[in-house]
Amino acid sequence: MGAIMGADVRIVAPRSLWPSEAVQSLARERASSSGARITITDDAEAGVKGAQFVHTDIWVSMGEPAEVWAERVALLTPYRVDAALMARTGRDDARFMHCLPAYHDQRTTVGRRVAEEFGLLDGVEVSGEVFESEASIVFEQAQNRMHTIKAVLVATLAGE
Repeated sequence: MGAIMGADVRIVAPRSLWPSEAVQSLARERASSSGARITITDDAEAGVKGAQFVHTDIWVSMGEPAEVWAERVALLTPYRVDAALMARTGRDDARFMHCLPAYHDQRTTVGRRVAEEFGLLDGVEVSGEVFESEASIVFEQAQNRMHTIKAVLVATLAGE
């Protein structure tokens, strides 16, 4: 969507999690006509420099076996969103986004288990400090998602 709308889209992740070459090619094609900028990098510091929004997701999706945690923690810890990473944007107006649920503390069973097993005491994919900061717009994002879904339903089901 960002490539179609002319946005500055940055994917910061280990190479093993990058989009397929077919998806990258399609994004570049769309970006060439919209003026979008597509960046895919495994360098977290370079990837967030100048970014207005930093968005992350949970590292293990619902339904995936618990055994994948060790692999994901090892792979993704360098990309964990904390205050230092947010500061690397170089922007006072940088905002943090997450589609939720987030393991930002030890108040859930999974959050507590991952903290104890892997030493991520201040959150997994995002630190509690960032999640609860003024920069965090995760709940506004969730509310907007609800209204967006309703609009898509109306647009697709209402007919002409």
